[in-house]
Amino acid sequence: MTSLLKSSPGRRRGGDLESGKSENPDSDSDTFYIPGKNASIERLQQWRKAALVLNASRRFRYTLDLKKEQETMEMRKKIRSHAHALLAANRFMDMGRDQGGEKPTASATPAGDFGITPEQLVIMSKDHNNGSLQQYGGPQGLSNLLKSNPEKGISGDDDDLLNRKTIYGSNTYPRKKGKGFLRFLWDACHDLTLIILMVAAVASLALGIKTEGIKEGWYDGGSIAFAVILVIVVTAVSDYKQSLQFQNLNDEKRNIHLEVIRGGRRVEISIYDIVVGDVIPLNIGNQVPADGVLISGHSLALDESSMTGESKIVNKDANKDPFLMSGCKVADGNGVMLVTGVGVNTEWGLLMASISEDNGEETPLQVRLNGVATFIGSIGLAVAAAVLVILLTRYFTGHTKDVHGGPQFIKGKTKIGHVVDDVIKVVTVAVCFLSNHLSLVKSLHAKSFISRNTNTWLLLQVTIVVVAVPEGLPLAVTLTLAYSMRKMMADKALVRRLSACETMGSATTICSDKTGTLTLNQMTVVESYAGGKKTDTAQLPATITSLVVEGISQNTTGSIFVPEGGGELELSGSPTEKAILGWGIKLGMNFETTRSQSSILHAFPFNSEKKRGGVAVKTADGEVHIHWKGASEIVLASCRSYIDENGNVAPMTEDKALFFKNGIEEMAGRTLRCVALAFRTFEAEKVPTGEELSKWVLPEDDLILLAIVGIKDPCRPGVKDSVQLCQNAGVKVRMVTGDNIQTARAIALECGILTSDAEASEPTLIEGKSFRAMTDAERDKISGKISVMGRSSPNDKLLLVQSLRRQGHVVAVTGDGTNDAPALHEADIGLAMGIAGTEVAKESSDIIILDDNFASVVKVVRWGRSVYANIQKFIQFQLTVNVAALIINVVAAISSGDVPLTAVQLLWVNLIMDTLGALALATEPPTDHLMGRPPVGRKEPLITNIMWRNLLIQAIYQVSVLLTLNFRGVSILGLEHEVPEHATRVKNTIIFNAFVLCQAFNEFNARKPDEKNIFKGVIKNRLFMGIIAITLVLQVIIVEFLGKFASTTKLDWKQWLICVAIGVISWPLALVGKFIPVPAAPLSNKLSALKCWGKKKKSSGEGSL
Repeated sequence: MTSLLKSSPGRRRGGDLESGKSENPDSDSDTFYIPGKNASIERLQQWRKAALVLNASRRFRYTLDLKKEQETMEMRKKIRSHAHALLAANRFMDMGRDQGGEKPTASATPAGDFGITPEQLVIMSKDHNNGSLQQYGGPQGLSNLLKSNPEKGISGDDDDLLNRKTIYGSNTYPRKKGKGFLRFLWDACHDLTLIILMVAAVASLALGIKTEGIKEGWYDGGSIAFAVILVIVVTAVSDYKQSLQFQNLNDEKRNIHLEVIRGGRRVEISIYDIVVGDVIPLNIGNQVPADGVLISGHSLALDESSMTGESKIVNKDANKDPFLMSGCKVADGNGVMLVTGVGVNTEWGLLMASISEDNGEETPLQVRLNGVATFIGSIGLAVAAAVLVILLTRYFTGHTKDVHGGPQFIKGKTKIGHVVDDVIKVVTVAVCFLSNHLSLVKSLHAKSFISRNTNTWLLLQVTIVVVAVPEGLPLAVTLTLAYSMRKMMADKALVRRLSACETMGSATTICSDKTGTLTLNQMTVVESYAGGKKTDTAQLPATITSLVVEGISQNTTGSIFVPEGGGELELSGSPTEKAILGWGIKLGMNFETTRSQSSILHAFPFNSEKKRGGVAVKTADGEVHIHWKGASEIVLASCRSYIDENGNVAPMTEDKALFFKNGIEEMAGRTLRCVALAFRTFEAEKVPTGEELSKWVLPEDDLILLAIVGIKDPCRPGVKDSVQLCQNAGVKVRMVTGDNIQTARAIALECGILTSDAEASEPTLIEGKSFRAMTDAERDKISGKISVMGRSSPNDKLLLVQSLRRQGHVVAVTGDGTNDAPALHEADIGLAMGIAGTEVAKESSDIIILDDNFASVVKVVRWGRSVYANIQKFIQFQLTVNVAALIINVVAAISSGDVPLTAVQLLWVNLIMDTLGALALATEPPTDHLMGRPPVGRKEPLITNIMWRNLLIQAIYQVSVLLTLNFRGVSILGLEHEVPEHATRVKNTIIFNAFVLCQAFNEFNARKPDEKNIFKGVIKNRLFMGIIAITLVLQVIIVEFLGKFASTTKLDWKQWLICVAIGVISWPLALVGKFIPVPAAPLSNKLSALKCWGKKKKSSGEGSL
């Protein structure tokens, strides 16, 4: 119950454990509370043990299988140990060959149209046998054997691809099939109460046939069995559909897209379409998609922890250590690889095929609802037991009357044979609940029909348990999450972790990137400064043009493809790279020709910490040029000279440096991204050779400025409205960018993150280095005020996230780079970019924004709030049914010994309440109304004061009306002149019918707990309307045509009108109720205060003693 009533310690006060205030997120005393990320195994086991569960296989289906998780970890250890052993053996053999001069004797054996067999490739790759690779002619010779080209790749036509897949296999691995429908059907049968009901149904069937004959006696038992089977089938269908949704989403998560070189051009394909012989460019953050060898690379370093378990970064070299393992991540540098093994022919493929992937994951809301279900279920069990005891007591003390008004039980007047029959039937059903009463029952005599009444009572108690224990409550979370995940895919958001859906509804701040998220990421060079002045491409001196073109063509990770038949050039690479390549083309650059005129000696790939990247090239005349490209003010600070308008090198005077700085600020003030190009010469004889070359730190001082370009990246249409929508919803949007502080300021004003120039000062607008230099205490003082952070490094973003979480914020962070991974992991919700994001960033994230659009981030917030709101709607609806059904049956049973709602009827109500109710209410789409509320605290009470008001009004109304009908219904309905048995049957049918119709009409009320217009948007929700229609049609069929099964009788049109009127009254009643004010403070606060007062009083009393 603690999770039901416990209020949030304050999402903005730092009391929320998940906010980072506590170092141990599992230290919370609430059993049914887990952190949104990285919950310990002990904590997960704790809540499972505390939960009251009737069907464990169904309740825990979508939670983490702890046993399977342990098996997976053990399997990973074994395969990693195998990888370790192979690496150690390879090093040992390499050392032996180096010392003994042993030469490998491997020779390639043709396979089909290719010059080497798949077995030889697998052995070479797994053994990391560099000797065999050299025997095959190195990467160049191996590519020839595979009919590939190190620069142009394979041809990539359909026949070639099919041939390669036939001989070398495809890049897939066999996966264990998911559960089929029959398995879900079998799981649904494991519900303890349903098993007991089936046993009771068989007993009732046997007894009915024995006492009344097969023609009449099979109805009671058969109707119970049919109702149970219906519940089982509907449950299985619902669970099976959810399973298919999760399976499709998981397939989408695994489907990585990457660039390969085919036919000389870069094309994007699925990781599943990679074949042996493919040539793949690798950059920081990429995942190595298959086993292969390195053709060429610069400072390439891999994180092999996914295979070896060690976080050590391994440097790769095309000559000494060229082998790349599938599944590893590129930690630094860049390179080009040749694929030699795919699918199960790789260590990664074997690993993935050997482990059974568990997609289960419990979310905090799921666990909290298990707590609610446990509390409600405990009450239900207690009530069922109490009612059973009371009914038996009334019966055996002679207070239960038969149809003639006399006592049903008269001690000493029942035949022994009848008693034996009674005992057998009672024991069959009640052994689990009433074992302590068996001796009493055995010693009593009863009439022949007593056994059927007793059996009916026991059936009823078990059915009360079915209704009272809300198994569907935690499963409703899974249903709404599955629905939300599927719909979020259509809104360009791929959910990697279920809990992120609900956590996003609690987000109080979003730390967003600028490029590609708030802007279009469609970059074009629109201005430039070169030759000591602002200029255009036609005015550049030839000296500057040749050096700029050389730097652009060599210092890039992009490329240009020239179609053979002519046509428009195809540029590839990051948006910034493509913009600068496009500017180079305007300068007259021929990409391939320029690259062929010089060779790369060493490269320093762009680094987000240093904000620049460099390359050393050797020209045709033997000179060494070192080109740098990066953040304009940082590169400018390293320049000691520049090339003037005459093509001569001139010193960088203070006035000239100020001129360039003013130019940068002027361009940045107009939202342009500023990039500087510079170079310097270097003595050829001082260039390191051999192993020293790979460790060479490129000199970055005494540079000569070539040009500063301004790149336009327009804001996304509608981004200002999206930002405003977040601000109105209580979610503060902060921009964290590596761009110039002035560019960041201009974009922030355009997007609405900053509302005026007056705001553009510290600490609202701050530079990364200033924030970085502060202490934790100083950061905590200003972090909440920061709206824009410019020239930030990924570590600055991490520091900001940590500070905000310490202040109690629920933080969502966007990121695309490898270095963003720590911040994405640290944040409550990590949002990786699907287009610009690296695989490392995506794996560290919780949600992938497929279109990199900030508007999609806002949609995720809406869906997060919708998940929480839909669960609250379902709770309100289900608790109303729980309370009303229990009170009606309990009061009726205690007062008269008879109950108006039979077991079959309660099972039908349970079906409406659990499965159909969850489908109807848990799939409500999000509305703009949700964005008018403040964020939801993750530990705020699930049942708000508004919900308490609504459900109590409806429950009191239903109980009052239906109990009145139960006790005075015969006279009120004018049935005094009917046969008593028939009158009672009509009265009970009207009670059942009115009760079901009340629930159907109350579903409309539950849609809008805090809005007066409950019909708003209802027509658009076809699923809701369909379920209501199905419920009403089936109810008519049950009442009018299935009287024998459901213990009902046909009603005339006046009686139907009465039932409908009773149901319809719930609508105006709900409207009137919404004018009743409720206190702002949660009810739980008052209960907590009373609890504290009681403890203080107790302690003071003990002290006085």
